[in-house]
Amino acid sequence: MPCSLERSKSWCEMSTDFHKLLFDISESLATSELAALKFLSLEYISKWKLEGIRRPQDFFKVLQEKNMIEAGNLSYLKELLFCISRIDLLETRLGSSREEVERELQIPGRAKVSAYRQLLYRIAEDLAPEDVKNVKFLLQEQIPKKKLQDNASMLEVLLEMERNGLIKENDLAVLKDILKRFRADVKKKIDIYEEKMKESDSKEKLPYSVPVPGHPARQGAERATPQLLVETYKMKNNPHGYCVILNNYIFQNPCETREGTVKDGNAVKRVFNWLQFETVEHMDLEAKQIWAKVKEYSKKDHSNMDCFVCFIFSHGEKDKIKGTDGEFVNIKDLLYCFSGSNCPSLAGKPKLFFIQACQGYVGHPAVLVEEDFSNHLETDAVPLTSIPDRADILVGMATVEDCECYRSIETGSVYIQCLCDKMELLCPLGKDLITILTEVNKEVGRKVLKGRKQMPKITSTLRKQLILPIPQRQSTEK
Repeated sequence: MPCSLERSKSWCEMSTDFHKLLFDISESLATSELAALKFLSLEYISKWKLEGIRRPQDFFKVLQEKNMIEAGNLSYLKELLFCISRIDLLETRLGSSREEVERELQIPGRAKVSAYRQLLYRIAEDLAPEDVKNVKFLLQEQIPKKKLQDNASMLEVLLEMERNGLIKENDLAVLKDILKRFRADVKKKIDIYEEKMKESDSKEKLPYSVPVPGHPARQGAERATPQLLVETYKMKNNPHGYCVILNNYIFQNPCETREGTVKDGNAVKRVFNWLQFETVEHMDLEAKQIWAKVKEYSKKDHSNMDCFVCFIFSHGEKDKIKGTDGEFVNIKDLLYCFSGSNCPSLAGKPKLFFIQACQGYVGHPAVLVEEDFSNHLETDAVPLTSIPDRADILVGMATVEDCECYRSIETGSVYIQCLCDKMELLCPLGKDLITILTEVNKEVGRKVLKGRKQMPKITSTLRKQLILPIPQRQSTEK
């Protein structure tokens, strides 16, 4: 017992020192430096969450929630301070140095801030106020004028360029074209970045030979390195398709009320309206109404649509979704409505289903005991589903077979909120849906909920990459 108390006291002291350290660093940061830290962290925190942060203390709190910094592991904080040239804080507060951080960042996989994000930050730092005015002037036809006001910083302008799809990690042509007109030296930094990216890509591609037995004259083909071209689904229409939300909140049995599910519906509507889908939410459906609503959308003409998306939030059991009346509908029957024969106008187009629901009543055991959420967590008892033998269907489940998933009555479900955050974060970077869902798996999988773990699941028969483009805003918005 004394040993246990001693360890507990030691941990409390370490935690107290850690928070004092973060507070002292917060007090030393200017408003512009906080903006820089937020910008550099966009790969890990959604812009919606960052926009609400006004104090460095709140920023550090979010980093702790994301497990980016913790007592005994300050490598990411060191990297951020190094990026914004606060070497004084590195030395006086963190006992490190410029040389030490530089060495650490040379280790493969150690750097967390992407080269792309660092490049944009350096460009913003290099531009004088008059240069920023020039950038704003040249963007008038592509970004709403209200986003280009005199008090908008260059970092804010770059964020708007990302939001409007004008720049991304592998496409900086618009920014280069602007800078070459008055800051060719800064434009050169983009050229160097692009050359390094090409070198990196060529190193990652493993060459393989294609021997052609019996054809000596064609043996030179063995040295060829054919590139496999990954096809992508066409996403050219506006709207791209329907995003249907079936959201069961109030049940006939008062004990089954799903507090927090309205937050999920709002998050999905925000993201998919932004992605130019015709988003419709239907609340509190009985089992027959769920079936009828899904069938209704399968009978619509989707000829001028690229895609179909359906979110289902409810209780349920294995293979079934529960209506508000306590009756059930089979998931595979819902999916079958969108087979090629039943919905020919969506044949060959992606059909996406996201289900926030348990697939059983077992909780994943967790090694850690510190929880990421308050005690206001509930579970959604729902289905295990299998995809029919049909192409172009993806089902994202909140958890794997036989296990629970969790919903906060205050902030919404863990899975759906994380999914929306990641889509806001990664769609502007041109990431495909499977990559985004894998990031969701990683994020949700590392949380500890009620002392348990949750592991989402992706089941897909998609035949191509699905990249959801962000809208190109026009200058008509005043």
